[in-house]
Amino acid sequence: MPRPIDEYALIGDLHSAGLVCRNGSIDWLCLPRFDSQACFAALVGDTRHGYWQIAPEAGTARTERAYLPDTLVLQTEFTTPSGSARLVDCMPPRGLADTGGDPMVLRTVEGISGTVRLRMTLAAGFEYGSAQPQIHRLGDASAVVAGSEALWLFSPVHLRRRQGVGVAEFSVSQGDQVPFALIWRPAHAGPPVPPVVSALTARTAGWWREWVAGLRYEGDWYAAVIRSLITLKALTYAPTGGVISAPTTSLPQQAAGSRNWDYRYCWIRDSAAALDALIRAGAPADATAVLNWMIRAVSGSPAQVQALYGVAGEQRLPELELDWLTGYEGARPVRIGNAAAGQFQLTVFGEVLRARLTARMAGMPAVLDPWEPDAVLGFLESRWREPDAGIWQVRGVPRQFVDSKAMVWAAADAAVKMIEHFGDPGPAARWRRLRDASRREVLERGYDAGRHTFVQRYSAPDLDASLLRLPLTGFLPATDERITATVDAIVGELSDGGLLRRHVADLFGGVDGVPSGEGAYLPCSFWLAECLARMGRPAQARELMCRLLELRNDVGLLAEQYDPLTGRLAGNFPLAGCHAALVVTAAALSSAAEPPPGYAVAANLPGTTHTG
Repeated sequence: MPRPIDEYALIGDLHSAGLVCRNGSIDWLCLPRFDSQACFAALVGDTRHGYWQIAPEAGTARTERAYLPDTLVLQTEFTTPSGSARLVDCMPPRGLADTGGDPMVLRTVEGISGTVRLRMTLAAGFEYGSAQPQIHRLGDASAVVAGSEALWLFSPVHLRRRQGVGVAEFSVSQGDQVPFALIWRPAHAGPPVPPVVSALTARTAGWWREWVAGLRYEGDWYAAVIRSLITLKALTYAPTGGVISAPTTSLPQQAAGSRNWDYRYCWIRDSAAALDALIRAGAPADATAVLNWMIRAVSGSPAQVQALYGVAGEQRLPELELDWLTGYEGARPVRIGNAAAGQFQLTVFGEVLRARLTARMAGMPAVLDPWEPDAVLGFLESRWREPDAGIWQVRGVPRQFVDSKAMVWAAADAAVKMIEHFGDPGPAARWRRLRDASRREVLERGYDAGRHTFVQRYSAPDLDASLLRLPLTGFLPATDERITATVDAIVGELSDGGLLRRHVADLFGGVDGVPSGEGAYLPCSFWLAECLARMGRPAQARELMCRLLELRNDVGLLAEQYDPLTGRLAGNFPLAGCHAALVVTAAALSSAAEPPPGYAVAANLPGTTHTG
């Protein structure tokens, strides 16, 4: 039975990632890439589908854990009646090891006091647990093999093998160190070179500290911001700069529900948020890598632009259901792939062009234009009035979502500013006409004069937390009475335990074929905090920010949602969008956090008018 999401911590090597439970079990691990087939899948199945646990052998141990400061090296301390021991977990960044760049997980058990008896259980579950492996002893290593993949385990402990599961018992006393290294390789490649675990763990910690030392964040909530930046870095696929939404799939938005999606891909929206966070934190090289991934991914015909891509920019992400997996706490189906890649979403163009403008205002190196100016403008001119799937990727009938139309305005506004302030080529007059037309339509059809609020979609009174993006993109000032009334209404109708749901719970029930129901979607609450600050309500903004920080688990991580009824994190974990929003909101709310030299928020550039 999977443990609560709150009990997991992230480790990763900038190519892939794993989740380590408080009980010393790695229950989720995909190698060699984030979106590869899992070799540990107990998180969405059961222990038959793969896990790797190192923990005290008998009795109940008290556990405490923390990351080494400024690193992604996790330490878990077990205290038992006979003594205490420490488990150190990490995944060295690829290329750091002298082993040809093989992906690996390093675990070290250290004796602290007394004597502790421990058990190690390794049960690999290749192909998401559908392929039962065999274990072979070859010299000083054990090879766990199934089909095309193999895991090589190096350790001094004696491994007993039974039906594809390896078990070992051992003891540690004060000063002892017992290392474990698990290395992935194609089955045909032969054994890797065994690493020196202690030295490589130290180098991994040093690598992360060096990266953090290069950051330039000086605002409030420093420790939370740095942890979020480390998390964003860990969710970045180093070869391309793509930022995955989360390293997991099918962790449900509601207990035993079926809104279980694969988040191991790169959403343009999350990438734009990560770019903003990295710029505010003074990490231009990382921000440049993210932006370059965005530009490459969407380049080509505007008609083929997607809301999400694979980590290398792959377009085809076919969605499948794995019926042999029982799902997290019984939530089914377990899905891999994501059909939302095939949806029509207008918001992408605004995200990309605003990100490009933001980068240029920050003084980043030359940023390529992914589209021919006439091509993207012509596409938007002809298609922007069509309904789409919206920011939440509704699986059903497309709608006339206000956020989508406002992001068309944001795309045109960014294009105009790049022409006016950077001399970009392009038909400025046509872009201005599109900007004016989209703005006029949102004000006329997206605003309910009877309610005195903006609404989720045309001809409907429903509210939606995505409307909080109107002041954040500069569509209207946060102090505009239409915005303040909308924000107050959202708080009144969508608040759940002080946090925001995305929309009315049953709004899409029966429309997209997926039962509704979810908790509070955490990025929206961060948006609300920034809106409150811009509205001149800093005390409320900071109070909400502190509430959000309290929701992080003991190692500073946030999931997609929070269920106020159970008091637990829910959904895929950890979510890049949450951690990017945390950084951006902390910077916006912090009086000490001034923009880096040369940086200006795109919405504050001259040329945007707020009349009407």
